[in-house]
Amino acid sequence: MDTLQHEGGEMEWKESARWVKFEEKVEEGGERWSKPHVSTLSLHSLFELRTCLQTGCILLDLEGYSLPQIVDDIIEKQVQEGLITPEIREKISFVLLRKHRHQTKKPIHRSLADIGKSSPSSECPLSYLSHMFHLCFSDPSQCRSMNDICVTPSTDQLKNKFMKKIPRDAEASNVLIGEVDFLDKPFVAFVRLAQAATLGGLTEVPVPTRFLFVLLGPNGKTKSYNEIGRAMATLMVDDLFSDVAYKARDREDLIAGIDEFLDEVIVLPPGEWDPKIRIEPPKKLPSAEMRKSVFSLNELGQPNGNAGGGAASAEGEDLPAPHELGEELKFTGRFCGGLWLDIKRKVPGFLSDFYEGFHIQSVSAVLFIYLGCITNAITFGGLLGDATDNYQGVMESFLGTALAGVVFCLFGGQPLIILSSTGPILIFEKLLYEFSINNDIDYMEIRLWIGLHSCLQCLILVATDASYIIKYMTRFTEEGFSSLISFIFISDALKKMMSIFNYYPINRDFKPDYITSYRCECQPPGGGEPGCEGPFIFNFSALDWNQLSKKECLSFGGSLVGKSCKYVPDLAMLSFILFFGTYSMTISLKKFKASRYFPTKCRTLLADFSIIVSILVFCALDYVMSLDTPKLHVPTQIKPTRPDRGWIVMPFGKNPWWMCLASFAPALLVTILIFMDQQITAVIVNRKENKLKKGCGYHLDLFWVGILMAVCSFMGLPWYVAATVISIAHIDSLKMESESSAPGEQPQFLGVREQRLTGILVFVLTGVSVFLAPVLQYIPMPVLYGVFLYMGVASLHGIQFWERMKLFLMPAKHQPDFVFLRHVPLRRVHLFTLVQITCLAVLWILKSTVAAIIFPVMILGLMVVRKTLDLIFSQHDLAWLDDILPDKDKKKKEDEKKKKEKKKAKSEEHNNGDEEVRTTIIRCVRCS
Repeated sequence: MDTLQHEGGEMEWKESARWVKFEEKVEEGGERWSKPHVSTLSLHSLFELRTCLQTGCILLDLEGYSLPQIVDDIIEKQVQEGLITPEIREKISFVLLRKHRHQTKKPIHRSLADIGKSSPSSECPLSYLSHMFHLCFSDPSQCRSMNDICVTPSTDQLKNKFMKKIPRDAEASNVLIGEVDFLDKPFVAFVRLAQAATLGGLTEVPVPTRFLFVLLGPNGKTKSYNEIGRAMATLMVDDLFSDVAYKARDREDLIAGIDEFLDEVIVLPPGEWDPKIRIEPPKKLPSAEMRKSVFSLNELGQPNGNAGGGAASAEGEDLPAPHELGEELKFTGRFCGGLWLDIKRKVPGFLSDFYEGFHIQSVSAVLFIYLGCITNAITFGGLLGDATDNYQGVMESFLGTALAGVVFCLFGGQPLIILSSTGPILIFEKLLYEFSINNDIDYMEIRLWIGLHSCLQCLILVATDASYIIKYMTRFTEEGFSSLISFIFISDALKKMMSIFNYYPINRDFKPDYITSYRCECQPPGGGEPGCEGPFIFNFSALDWNQLSKKECLSFGGSLVGKSCKYVPDLAMLSFILFFGTYSMTISLKKFKASRYFPTKCRTLLADFSIIVSILVFCALDYVMSLDTPKLHVPTQIKPTRPDRGWIVMPFGKNPWWMCLASFAPALLVTILIFMDQQITAVIVNRKENKLKKGCGYHLDLFWVGILMAVCSFMGLPWYVAATVISIAHIDSLKMESESSAPGEQPQFLGVREQRLTGILVFVLTGVSVFLAPVLQYIPMPVLYGVFLYMGVASLHGIQFWERMKLFLMPAKHQPDFVFLRHVPLRRVHLFTLVQITCLAVLWILKSTVAAIIFPVMILGLMVVRKTLDLIFSQHDLAWLDDILPDKDKKKKEDEKKKKEKKKAKSEEHNNGDEEVRTTIIRCVRCS
């Protein structure tokens, strides 16, 4: 928006405000743009704008390619309609063709003062001057539009920065507001060009102009004119009104668009707020599709398009989007029908799954997930070795993770899922080994048959489209399962950190004058009293054993006895600093993306590499301190952990033949665990919030998990299934946001970088970690525990169950404005949350006992509990707190369809008569 400025006897148009999505004003005296803010308009200015369009000149689809030509056409139209007299034609033309000065340019007096400071070559290129001279010579009328568009290099840089904020293929709407002394009534014109044209220096940046609004009026109403201009500019950046402006056929269509805008305007009473306050832009803009659908329902009698916004109840209240997992879980009724559809869905994007992974963001994701995977593999391998007497250990865990992960990411239906071993599988392996030892059964052979039976059962589930039952897993089951896994990650990270304090206890009675204290004594060789020679030939009787250092005590053959013998000053504290520092620094760098410091690219890069930066910083701190903190230990040779076993397990020869058939029963428990763990994780990864575009592959995923069960069983490797927390972390590390956004607008989440490359590289690196042992041995374990803690906490983000748990500690007036609190009483919200907490507590207790072997059956029990909640809660409450079950959802849709048909019949009766013109244009705009 440009306003007419009078300086002495000269006039020029000065840019006073601009809109890309939000308003930016030129600060008075500050020579800078204001912070983007939401435009606040007076209702009176909107009504005056409506009057201006009713009485002014409207030119639609004008053929114009230069500002002088457009001005001549506007004035000619005004004269023809009798709005102005021919005598003032030249005066208006003179005013409208004055030079335009933008905020990026220096004022005239400063430019003159800087003439001697810059060379002529830096002001205007010779080619441009010759071009303008030729233009004036061939057509003198064009000389009137020679605006000062030659700028300094610094101005070019400003323009280039601003151009990045403007959407591609954008078109400009220019608003010219001014007051002159030769008019006795306002001069108003609204122009829409047939083709957008670049009108010299009319715009701040080289964006073609499509619309032009001119308001000139008598002196004395500057504020009123400015408010009308702001109203016009704000309307033009409104998605719905701009559609009307593009498709309007006459004046009445524009008036109808303003009336529609006025119907949705909210008025703030004067005296209850300060109009000088600039309202901050919202973090997330409401979708214009919602406004279109509401208007379609109320005005046109069309069905409410709630595919993205929810259904309407009998009272007209909006409901959240129904529980829908898409056609990927459609029951086909054919043999391997779902598997075949998954393959057809994934094959077209197979090549793009590789080349789309070539991005700097993928490097961060690979390093982050790799560290999480090897830490998990080492931890799980160590526990598995203790539980199975090293029949499976760290080396088997490394190779199994690499093999299963690479195959799954290469051929699986959802390559963003990360495979890993789980706690319930560890419990099962431990119980199976104890059962084998107590009954003289070969552990590896019976485990092979269990794996083969489980593989067969998974393939049967795939062939019969059994994944269809996932549709009955609502948010209640998903959040309960994912919260449990997240809490396990958090708990394990804290337990491992506390184990360091137990291994290196704090000695509160430490005396700096003595190397050892009474809590750690040196016992002479042979276990005798001081002075006892034991088996040694040399006489140590002259030594004072209590005055020796720990190193000297051990060198003379003695032994250290006491609680403080493992005490090392500062070791526990440094471990805690590394642990908590890694976690807190990662959280801070992730949030730094939304801070106000540094350019956007710098903040984005730091946020993407936050995990890696944190790990490197605290590894460096550990190296500088040079304390013997626990380090990451990786096997250095590729060989089985137990020397008496090979890489292939034979299926016969050590157990009775009937054991091959009897293993079907325990395999059923393993299959249920794999099915539930795999499919719930897949549902969480494929949530609509992640905006995945390449489709799911539930049946294909389960197929490959079953095949890998058989392969890993033959090789004596651990069994693998989808890891919920690491998969969520993988998704989070690959999220994409819009690179260019309007000033004040937050970057919009675009989706996830769907590809197979990051997963494959993670597991390839896991496989070759044996050769990276010299480098990995410098990574302190407390740093990796901090990564585990971050994964667990980050995976709780966005879980409604976690948000509802925090409501117990908040007074009502401090509770966030959650949408479900608007529709469900707080006591019902708390009751629903208590049910979930109880279920989670039962699962937590169960997984901590020997009964953890029936853990998968208890997850199925969550679905039964959810079914019983239909007897306690109304479907209205469940629609907001959870999801309506598919069968009830189907019945609800049928009822809504009948109601919509009745509403459609009623609305058609109201759309006749005088509203025909208005309805026609809005229908075209809303339905386009």
